[in-house]
Amino acid sequence: MASAAEQLASNLNFSTFAKAEDLKKRLWFTLAALLVYRLGTHIPLPGLNPDAYAAAFKGQAGGILGLFNMFSGGAVERMAIFALGIMPYISASIIVQLMTSVVPALENLKKEGEQGRKVINQYTRYGTVLLGTLQAYGIAVGLESGQGLVNDPGLFFRLSTVVTLLGGTMFLMWLGEQITSRGIGNGISLIIFSGIAAGLPSAVVGTLELGRTGALSTALILTVILVAIAVIALIVFVERAQRRLLIQYPKRQVGNRMFQGDTSHLPLKLNTSGVIPAIFASSLLLLPATAAGFTGTSTLPSWATTIVAALGHGQPLYMVLYGALIAFFAFFYTAIVFNPKDTADNLKKHGGFIPGIRPGERTAEYIDYVLTRITVIGAIYLVFVCILPEILVARTGVPLSLGGTSLLIVVSVTLDTVAQIQGHLIAQQYEGLIKKSKLRGGKRGR
Repeated sequence: MASAAEQLASNLNFSTFAKAEDLKKRLWFTLAALLVYRLGTHIPLPGLNPDAYAAAFKGQAGGILGLFNMFSGGAVERMAIFALGIMPYISASIIVQLMTSVVPALENLKKEGEQGRKVINQYTRYGTVLLGTLQAYGIAVGLESGQGLVNDPGLFFRLSTVVTLLGGTMFLMWLGEQITSRGIGNGISLIIFSGIAAGLPSAVVGTLELGRTGALSTALILTVILVAIAVIALIVFVERAQRRLLIQYPKRQVGNRMFQGDTSHLPLKLNTSGVIPAIFASSLLLLPATAAGFTGTSTLPSWATTIVAALGHGQPLYMVLYGALIAFFAFFYTAIVFNPKDTADNLKKHGGFIPGIRPGERTAEYIDYVLTRITVIGAIYLVFVCILPEILVARTGVPLSLGGTSLLIVVSVTLDTVAQIQGHLIAQQYEGLIKKSKLRGGKRGR
C-alpha cells in the first residue's frame, strides 16, 4: 500500500508548481546567486600578465591545477578572483569531521544537536580562513616565481593576492550558505555543480568538431555517448539504492490507552562516502605531476622522472593506484561519517530494536556488519565509474573533459536538487489539502 507521501507525489502536476509561490522565489534566488558566481569567475586577479599566465597554465593543465580549474568553473585558467573556489571550505569541513571522531570535545559538541552544530560550523569557517590564507599565499609566491607572470612582484602583490583570493572564497562560502537557507538544494554543492556544468557546452562542441574534421569517427562518438548514458543510469541507480534495516518499537501504554508498536526502517546508502574518495584520490595522484611541472623535469633525477611518467593519465600504474585509493577512502570516510555505535545507542534510547538482534552492542555489531558489506559494493561502483573515463581516454583518444568525479557530482547534485523541489511541491499540496479539510469542517459545523 502506497504511503501518503507517495500518493501526494503521484498527484504532482504543473498546476501544483504554478501555485508554489515560495518555491518559485527560491528557484529565482538560486539562479541569481549562481549567476553572480559565474560572473566572478571572469573577473581577473589584478597585477597579472594574462598572456604569459595563459601560456604557463597550458603546461600545467594536466596536473592538480586542471582538477581545481574544473571545480572552480574555469576560474583557475583565468586566475579570477574566485580561483580558490570553495575547495578550502570543503577541505576544512573534512578536517573538522575527522577531528570530531578524534577530539572528545568536538565529539561532545556533535552530540549537542543544533547548538553544537553551529559551533562546529564556526570552527569550519575559521579553518577555511586559515587554509585559504595559506593557499592564496602559495599561489602568490608561485605566480611570482614564474617568468613574466606578474607585472610588479613584491610584498604588495602578495598581500593583494591573498586578500582578493581569500575574499573570493569567503564570499562563495557565504553565498553557498544563503542558497542553502533561502534557495533550493545544497549551496556548496550547487556552486561546484555550476562550475563543472559551465564547461560542458564547449566540451561537447569540441568533440563534435573533431568528428566533423574526421579526427574522431562517428561510430566512436556514438559509442562514447551510449557509454555516458549507461554510466549516468548506473549512478542514478546506485545513489538512490539503500539497504533498509527493519526497526520495531514495542507497544506502549499512555494512561488507560494501549498504543500498538510501530515499525520503521534504518536506511543505509550503498555509497555512504559520496564523491569524497574520488576527490581525495585524484588530488593525491596529481601532486607529483604538478610538483614536477613547477620544478621542471630536466632538474629531476631519472628515477623521479620515471615515477612521474608512470603516474600520468591513462598509465597502468596510475589506474591501479587510483582505484586502490578510491576503495581505501570509501571505507575510511564511511567509518568517519557513520558511527554504528551511536546509531545503536539512539535506537536503544528510543526503545527501537532490530528483530532478532539484542539492543546495544550486538545491534552496533550487526549494523557495522551490514555497512561493511554494502560499502564493498559502493567502493566497486566508485572505482568503476572513475576508472572507465580514464580507459576511454587512453584507448580511444576521445578528449573527455567530464571525468568520473565530475560526473558523480553533476548527477548526485541533480538528484538531490530534484528531490528537494519535489519535497517543496508535496508540502505545498499537503498544506492545500489541510486548508480544504478545515473549510469543509467549518461548513459542516454551521
